[in-house]
Amino acid sequence: MSVVHLTKEAFTASVSNVMNDGKWKYIGERPAVIDFFATWCGPCQALGPIFEEVAGNLQDKVSFYKVDVDQEEELAALFNIRSVPTLLFIPMEGKPKIHVGAMGRADLTRAIKEVLL
Repeated sequence: MSVVHLTKEAFTASVSNVMNDGKWKYIGERPAVIDFFATWCGPCQALGPIFEEVAGNLQDKVSFYKVDVDQEEELAALFNIRSVPTLLFIPMEGKPKIHVGAMGRADLTRAIKEVLL
């Protein structure tokens, strides 16, 4: 599967232990993108298939995750997510970058290549 749904526990094990120690350090094996979404959100539903397609094309270079903000409120609060969809781009080094709002296929692919690869 190219997109993994994250829980707080999976986030702590796969992405960062920031929730426990307060310091951001990415622990993944390759750059990542997290789609913070809600099931009731129209733009999130439009972004979903695009995110899945891009994930399928780049899964050997980038890890792709989804977080349901209604199920994982603590994760959403950690990144101050106030609007969905919100994409979190996580490079191997440095702090994550946030993009609020849906993106088209070309824009998402370009953002991944510019920010992460």
